[in-house]
Amino acid sequence: MTQSFKIITLGCKVNQYESAYLKEALVQGGWRESRDGERADTVIINTCIVTKRAAHQSRQAIRKAVRESPGAVVAAVGCYAQVFFDELAAIPGVRLIAGNSLKRDVPSLLMNAGTSGRRIMASKAFDPQTPFEYLPIRRLSDRSRAYLKVQDGCESYCSYCIVPYARGPLRSLSSNRVLSQCERFAQEGYGEIVLTGIHLGRYGGDLDDRTTLTTLLQAIGREGFPFRVRLSSLDPGEIDADIIDLAGAGTWLCPHFHIPLQSGDDHILRRMNRSYTGREFSSLVEDIKEKIPTAAIGVDVMAGFPGEDHRAHMNTVSLINDLPISYLHVFPFSRRKGTPAYSFEGQNDPSTIKERAQELRALGQIKRQAFYRGCLYKTFEVLVEGRALKDDTMLKGTSDNYLPVVFTPVQTLRQGRVPVLMEQIRDGALVGGEVGGYGPA
Repeated sequence: MTQSFKIITLGCKVNQYESAYLKEALVQGGWRESRDGERADTVIINTCIVTKRAAHQSRQAIRKAVRESPGAVVAAVGCYAQVFFDELAAIPGVRLIAGNSLKRDVPSLLMNAGTSGRRIMASKAFDPQTPFEYLPIRRLSDRSRAYLKVQDGCESYCSYCIVPYARGPLRSLSSNRVLSQCERFAQEGYGEIVLTGIHLGRYGGDLDDRTTLTTLLQAIGREGFPFRVRLSSLDPGEIDADIIDLAGAGTWLCPHFHIPLQSGDDHILRRMNRSYTGREFSSLVEDIKEKIPTAAIGVDVMAGFPGEDHRAHMNTVSLINDLPISYLHVFPFSRRKGTPAYSFEGQNDPSTIKERAQELRALGQIKRQAFYRGCLYKTFEVLVEGRALKDDTMLKGTSDNYLPVVFTPVQTLRQGRVPVLMEQIRDGALVGGEVGGYGPA
């Protein structure tokens, strides 16, 4: 009898890519993905622990799977299993636990768990020489956009972050294999590829051929693939002039940068073990905007880090307020056991952290609206993602500079990327028409 499975993915784009690999590997092994509402024989939870909330959601998903799928093989894999193995082992009903160091082995481990009836506890520490595990895939659930994991691991050890313990040392996918996977996605018809990693800006540091993220991008550009490329998060010191120039050329690299700031106060940045100053961050943002006026610049910022007093918080608010930032991702400080910041003096109370996060989110909305207004009456390339929910005569998509767009197409059914003139802002999106059949060019 064919085994059915279901995968629940929490966390980042890297997890989403790895879940896609698990899905394809199981299907190739003769299994089938369960339909909506159908009870699966095996439930896999690809976990996240980047914050306490993420860890809580992972535990909730595991317990729900055990409760709602009696007799099923429930597997907890990924970051939680790598760092807090014993916590998952204490949850009754979990049949397989496997960390990130064994992710490629998960399909075979699942098959063993299903046939043996035994509980499998697969734990293995990362070795400093651990190679990059290439997980080739053909498709993701998103039919327009694909994620491509080209890097894994982190060695920055920011004082608040558990990720280096969950993901191991820096390691990179060879440029030849990156290009091979790009070719595979091109054959599948994807209109956009998002290059992703745990510390993407350090891509190539472990390779022998002096490859960097910049040289990788240049190699991708030379291939002339029929898709555009978007970069996931890059630290401030990892965005060089060549990358900015490639994004500003207006061809295949999206003019969209997501740059973690975390704090605009230099004392707090040092406590966080971040390797830049507020002035250096500001110079980078201003340089990008000078070269690419309509570039999207998203920023991660943390509220309530230990030692952050009112003055430090206001330094962050002031820096963000003065910069042409497009949107914010705001994270309340999450006290993670196993990190230095867990025991730092000057812990802020939850109400203060919540209040500061709310203030930053409100500022983020102001920045987002200003960015949207600055893009009105301009034309951008939009990746078509389907019909608009409120009006099926219109289509929805995302522009190269990360605008959510609803637009009137020249043809009712459209795929790929089309030029759209932005004409108004409505319900949190830009509204316009495809150039060539609606509105002026």
